[in-house]
Amino acid sequence: MALRTSEASWQGTLQEGSGMIRLGSGSYEVSFPLRSEEGKGSDPVELLGAAHAGCFSMYLSALLSEAGSPPRRVHTTANVHLEAGPAIRKIELHCEADVPGLDEAKFQELVAMAKRGCPVTKALAAVEEITLTARLVR
Repeated sequence: MALRTSEASWQGTLQEGSGMIRLGSGSYEVSFPLRSEEGKGSDPVELLGAAHAGCFSMYLSALLSEAGSPPRRVHTTANVHLEAGPAIRKIELHCEADVPGLDEAKFQELVAMAKRGCPVTKALAAVEEITLTARLVR
């Protein structure tokens, strides 16, 4: 398996400062106001949600393919709730998958397996609540 390296830097105070998160694929500006305002850039909570949605989609795709039902598309959205503390206490995953010929019961079984087996879900074990809704679309 591959080793992935990311880095981050921050200058100044939390309220007035800014920083940069660098991934292998590019860099993202980060700042405290981006947590509550619209603007160019990102924040670590948003990137965590992207990682979770991406990893879950990939893992479900693998399970579907292994079960003989390769998907045309798996799309997952992650809503990450940053609460007072600060703490992430809840993540809501919403998944839609276009899987020809797969029945709903088998789909939901594989979705549950993907939720349990997703490496990012496992890494987020300290999050009190991770919910998942998934539906087949055609």
